[in-house]
Amino acid sequence: MPETQNHNNLADQKASTPTRSQTKKIDLSDFMEKNYKCDMSMSEFAKASGRSLSTFKRDFKQMSVLSPERWLTDRRLRAAHELLKRGRRVSDACFDVGFKNVSHFSAIFKKKFGLTPGQARKGEK
Repeated sequence: MPETQNHNNLADQKASTPTRSQTKKIDLSDFMEKNYKCDMSMSEFAKASGRSLSTFKRDFKQMSVLSPERWLTDRRLRAAHELLKRGRRVSDACFDVGFKNVSHFSAIFKKKFGLTPGQARKGEK
């Protein structure tokens, strides 16, 4: 499985993330947009954004009608779709945006867009 590029090295920093009392809340929308490709649990996203998990979820409701998990999946799918339209290989697009399993990615991609990732890559409608 190819290594995914870790934007802002956030996942690498999580071991040295300051405690909540040392971390200030940051803009959640900006934070999620910059880090949606990172391989982190929702608890880790919450901590890295300076929030407890419950505060993270409460604040997230102010940002989106989707749950954090559904928003993350949707954002990754939209990013993968853009990569595929530019000719990126299916497996590369899958891993580049943070998915870990090509078959799972392909199934949810088809459910969302009505075509397979391969069809999206070829520009089929």
